[in-house]
Amino acid sequence: MAALLPELLSLASGTLRMATPLILCAMGGLFSERSGIVDIGLEGKMLAAAFAAAAAAAVTGSASAGLAAGCGAALLLALVHGFASITHGGNQVVSGVAVNMLASGLTITFGQAWFASGGATPALPASARFMTVVGGHNILVLAALASVPLTWWVIGRTRFGLRLRAVGESPRAVQAAGVSVAGLRYRAVLACGLLTGIAGTYLSLAQSAGFSREMTAGQGYIALAALIFGKWRALPAFGACLLFGFVDVLAIRLQGVAVAGVAVPVQLFQVLPYGLTVILLAGFVGRAVAPKAIGLPFVGGR
Repeated sequence: MAALLPELLSLASGTLRMATPLILCAMGGLFSERSGIVDIGLEGKMLAAAFAAAAAAAVTGSASAGLAAGCGAALLLALVHGFASITHGGNQVVSGVAVNMLASGLTITFGQAWFASGGATPALPASARFMTVVGGHNILVLAALASVPLTWWVIGRTRFGLRLRAVGESPRAVQAAGVSVAGLRYRAVLACGLLTGIAGTYLSLAQSAGFSREMTAGQGYIALAALIFGKWRALPAFGACLLFGFVDVLAIRLQGVAVAGVAVPVQLFQVLPYGLTVILLAGFVGRAVAPKAIGLPFVGGR
């Protein structure tokens, strides 16, 4: 048992590190979706943040500058999504997909133009990254852990959270009470932008040593799946993120394993997180009740 403990601790630590961007993304998505705004664009905001953070860190040599740039890029895309879906009442799914496509194209274009490395940034030195600070984890991992009780408290125990939940259920009632529906929803999508910005920064300045093309690899969609599986609640969504993080770590550790003397293809293990996403959504999405007004445009008094 004593010999097994270090392995279990290592597995738990790895799970937390792999789950960090998912946790931040899921908590951000929780703000947006509880306000009634579908956020398919989690992936794009995280990708743009990862590129902006790595580019800024490469130029300035500062991880803090990278974090500011990453959050700024995600907040900008959050405003784009808000402008399309809140101000103009556009289709929220289409707007989110557009954000993803925009981020995918621009990160490659700018990366090639600025660094001539096929859309990637140069490898970053330790001084330009977030390195280990407490218990083998960096400050962004701790921020992800802190975001869970903070999100739970803000949405479940504050006046702002009460109004946020109300606008996701019945925006007309909120407007009748004299509260701005658009104002609440913009604050929600900006909170989402901030958290996805930290998630993207983590990918390029903590988990990796720079940006590479499409490095989010669908993690924004997996975070959205965790949010749905958690029934739009902070603690269950956090648990789902840990489950996905555990599967990621397991997939890495199982690479190279042979069954009956035959090596199992690496791709089989790499697909595990995505397969789990499909299984969870297919098995549980029908039982999860979304906010009643989610995805429904509300412009002015209409």
